[in-house]
Amino acid sequence: MWHVIVIGSGIGGLAAAAALAKRGRRVLLLEQHTVAGGQTQVFRRHEWVFATGVHYVSGVGPQDGPESQFRRLLDWLGDGTLQFAPCANPYDVVRLPDFEFGISHPEAAYRAALHERFPSETASIDRWFHACHEARKAGTTLMASHQLPAWIGWGFRILRGRQADAWSGRTLADLLADIAHPQLRAVLGARWADYGAPPAIAPFIEHAWVTGAYDGGAYFPVGGPARFAETLLPTVRSAGGECRLGADVRRILVEEGRAVGVEVLRAGSVTVERAEHVISDIGVANTLSCLDGSVAGEWRQKASALEPGPGFVALYLGLEGDIVGAGATSANHWIYESNDIGQLWRQPADEDAPGLFVSFPSLKDPAWQGPPTAEALAVVDRAAFAPWLDKQHSADDYPAFKAWVAQRLLGQFERHFPTLAPMVRFHEAATPLTQQRFVRAVDGSMYGVEMSVERLVSDALRLRTPVPGLLLAGQDVAGPGVQAAFMSGLMSAATLEPSLWRQLSG
Repeated sequence: MWHVIVIGSGIGGLAAAAALAKRGRRVLLLEQHTVAGGQTQVFRRHEWVFATGVHYVSGVGPQDGPESQFRRLLDWLGDGTLQFAPCANPYDVVRLPDFEFGISHPEAAYRAALHERFPSETASIDRWFHACHEARKAGTTLMASHQLPAWIGWGFRILRGRQADAWSGRTLADLLADIAHPQLRAVLGARWADYGAPPAIAPFIEHAWVTGAYDGGAYFPVGGPARFAETLLPTVRSAGGECRLGADVRRILVEEGRAVGVEVLRAGSVTVERAEHVISDIGVANTLSCLDGSVAGEWRQKASALEPGPGFVALYLGLEGDIVGAGATSANHWIYESNDIGQLWRQPADEDAPGLFVSFPSLKDPAWQGPPTAEALAVVDRAAFAPWLDKQHSADDYPAFKAWVAQRLLGQFERHFPTLAPMVRFHEAATPLTQQRFVRAVDGSMYGVEMSVERLVSDALRLRTPVPGLLLAGQDVAGPGVQAAFMSGLMSAATLEPSLWRQLSG
């Protein structure tokens, strides 16, 4: 019998398993794919290596304090060899028609650059940053009241409950409406794809949290994102734990109202594994699909009201030659075809994406070996792929549709980076169907449950589920992105091993 079974080896599952192993718990980590790591995995095509879901991370800089918490926790959980290289500064570049603006860290530099570029908007800029600071405080209160031990959440509610309530229902679009200058408004709202929700539905708290996280800089793992799993899995094994790949959890077993194990399909055989606790890192919808329909009806009803977020199309590009000499850097590019930055790509085979995120991973990693790579990503309306996601169309016509979409995205990339266009030697697209296949993303969603104001306050996404013995981890719990998902895994582990809370606050 295992102490804990963790379903899913994404960064949240890895963090939970490694933290529990640090307290001597024997953990069985089950992954349905043939590669551990979830969105931190990489893949190879010919001589090119591509990162799937990590473009930059925060919280791993050399500073002391909260700005390096992620790095300190990774050092503690792993073997201390995971290193991070700083990205360029400006680390994000917003490109609009006939306009470009680089976003630098720390926040003071970003703010000063905005003042210089938009001298008539000084008051609006200052109000914006004040709102961001207040929203982050409110977000901390909301997270504490939903996820942390009751006595901590109670304290936050007493101190800041009214402030949290005031901010929890406000969207990014609400705050952007107060910005009169169209280009300033676009710059401030441009990076919403970092959490996968357009301004009309995105909680301003989440936008303030995510964009503010890079105050200490943007970084990339040296050796590539696969290093997360490579450094955390040995810790799991050192305590007698195990990571089993190709292990498809079909059912979470509930006996006398308590989760007691899982039923697993692996190599054609079904086995039962039992444990004192089960942590699910596969999203709330997938977790509920593993439970009998008679279990936790109220929880199921609340969770079903939450929609999956939008999907994305990613174009992985293999290049040849000196891309630095052709103008590429380790900065990310947020490219919009107009000042209206809040649109999804609705007809990907017939029109250019309204917004494009372009990254050059090979320039971010000083240990990169092999020819250079790039990635172009666009957030897409699920409806464009619904016929295949819902299996309404024959799969036979999907490859042709996918090829059309890839060609359009390639043409758009080459139009914005004409000096790099002759260097492209390979391209391959990933769509919402790719997400659905490899990481079991519901409806091919980019970041799990849609990041809306309803999600932010939902009781359906707590660490502790209404089923005793069953906990959640991953992006649905703490928010999109590597660092948030990682922290959710640690919080789930700390819920079982309270001594871990001290490690989190250190």
